[in-house]
Amino acid sequence: MTELAAAGIPVTVTCRVLKLSRQPYYRWLANPITTSEVAEAYRANALFDAHQDDPEFGHRLLADEARDHGEAMADRTAWRIASTNGWFSAFGKPKRSKAHRPGPPVHDDFCAVNDEHGRTRHMFTAEAPNQLWLTDITEHSTA
Repeated sequence: MTELAAAGIPVTVTCRVLKLSRQPYYRWLANPITTSEVAEAYRANALFDAHQDDPEFGHRLLADEARDHGEAMADRTAWRIASTNGWFSAFGKPKRSKAHRPGPPVHDDFCAVNDEHGRTRHMFTAEAPNQLWLTDITEHSTA
């Protein structure tokens, strides 16, 4: 952009041709990418390459592989970059998010009764033996 502007082409025209807006360009021009952001991008690239080669590796072994390829970093930095990008070991499991809701019940709810107002209530009393089971006892080991 600056080379085109030096050649006499207005920044407005260049942004229109490249389908960019002027405001983010001027914001970037005032505050370009820092050297630490570039270094972190190179480190992330080295970690990604190591993760693609060996998906079983955790963050410590990924950091060792990145160090062997010339991108030195602390293990904590490797962990932060790997966890931010979701690069987990094939043997480890990432934590579930709290957005998942439990699924439907696996069996019918025999204790549920609708009252006179239409609300669902639960009755835990049986009129005779072996009519109402609260749990399925066949799933538990009985040693």
